[in-house]
Amino acid sequence: MRSILLSSFLILVSILMTICILLQQRGSGLGAAFGGESAVFRTKRGLEKGLFYATIVLACLFFGLSILNLFIGS
Repeated sequence: MRSILLSSFLILVSILMTICILLQQRGSGLGAAFGGESAVFRTKRGLEKGLFYATIVLACLFFGLSILNLFIGS
């Protein structure tokens, strides 16, 4: 029962992390595909900053749950 609950939570965290990664804007446009390089540095603000921190938290949570699942599932 504990393993099933942990696996379900792991799947939920992985889906949320995937959504956060896909919602982030890419810094390079189509010009980077043809060798163009953008030298503009900017800071993250608002929702972009929140998605960035949420991705980091979810990745750490995913890593911890994976290690926990390795020990409990055995």
